Amino acid sequence: MSKPPSLTPPSKPSSLNPPAIDPKVVTVRLGSKYPFPFGEVAKGRSKQALGDAAGLRKFGVNLVHLPPGSWSSQRHWHTHEDELIYVLEGELVLVTDEGEQAMRPGDAAGFPAGKANGHHLINRSNKPARFLAIGSRSRADSCHYPDIDLIERQDTDGYYYTRKDGTRY
Repeated sequence: MSKPPSLTPPSKPSSLNPPAIDPKVVTVRLGSKYPFPFGEVAKGRSKQALGDAAGLRKFGVNLVHLPPGSWSSQRHWHTHEDELIYVLEGELVLVTDEGEQAMRPGDAAGFPAGKANGHHLINRSNKPARFLAIGSRSRADSCHYPDIDLIERQDTDGYYYTRKDGTRY
């Protein structure tokens, strides 16, 4: 089993009242939950679950920070969840089955549920980048990683990882 990502507690109390959210006070999750060695490429990544902080249950919103050289995730696609990314800062490379393309602030990309087009973002620049990752939440979802022997599944106890043959990590 992999080591869970580390958490950084909020830095200070917020001056905003709900439903407003101050990202500076939302817990930061560092790294990934992937089993070793798959998480090494995303160990510099940090995420803040803004949707969770707002109490959203039908879709999630994460503010993601990628330092130079870091990946957003392993290349993946979801069976039952739509995803959208929106670049806020920096330059990222979007990698999909069709190839690579540069993404800059204001650019967005969407990934419909069930479309087997593995995707992820890489920060190949020398500056940090930030983007929003927005996705639906489905208990029926599984996440497939076409480049590696990994599938993320879920049951009543939560998320877990298996190899493509179904054996658990």
